[in-house]
Amino acid sequence: MAGHNKWSKVKHIKAKEDAKKGKLFTKAVRDITTAAKAGGGDPDTNAALRLAIERARAVSMPAENIQRAIDKATGNLKGVNYEEITYEGYGPGGVAIMVETMTDNKNRTVASVRHAFNKSGGSLGTSGSVSWMFEKKGIITVERSDKDDEVMEAALDNGASDIKEFDEVLVIESEPADFDTLLQAVEKVGVNILESSVGLVATNTIDVDDETAVKVEKLIDMLEEDDDVQNVYHNME
Repeated sequence: MAGHNKWSKVKHIKAKEDAKKGKLFTKAVRDITTAAKAGGGDPDTNAALRLAIERARAVSMPAENIQRAIDKATGNLKGVNYEEITYEGYGPGGVAIMVETMTDNKNRTVASVRHAFNKSGGSLGTSGSVSWMFEKKGIITVERSDKDDEVMEAALDNGASDIKEFDEVLVIESEPADFDTLLQAVEKVGVNILESSVGLVATNTIDVDDETAVKVEKLIDMLEEDDDVQNVYHNME
């Protein structure tokens, strides 16, 4: 019996580790796809893609998975036609949510996205219903260190439009056209870049209570579990 219990525990731990690795792989694929879609599939000329590939390798993602993500984003997968579709809606508490997808089956994707909104107490909206609350920005998230001053100086000299300081990270924003130059400048400082992509930033935010925030996070998690979903943005404070 003891042996059975030990094996059950081992299986449980392995299942948790596999799930954790799966989430890391999913995030890595999305980072690669987003970067390749925005700046092309050549890491030598696309700094965001180069960093995304490095992060994918750091979590032991196989090379074929990395290449497949690049091919998907650049339309090089033979026999498969992917369509980029953005969905808009409201989550619990009136939080605005934007969902960027890349799919080879529009009907499957919209059904899945609508189900997530409905199950979480939100509602899928029409085109333009919440997009006016967001703008496209280059976003670089850097782990704080003793090089913070160098990072901020390099950022301000290379197109940063805003730098937000948090306890553990610096979040640097730029116009999309300045993103690659800015990213290369920050990269040269030699710090740990946690995130780097061109994405949507809310122009105004909404404050919600803790209970509503938990519901919104559950909706975001449900959306991000869908393989067709690339990015989820919201305006929750």
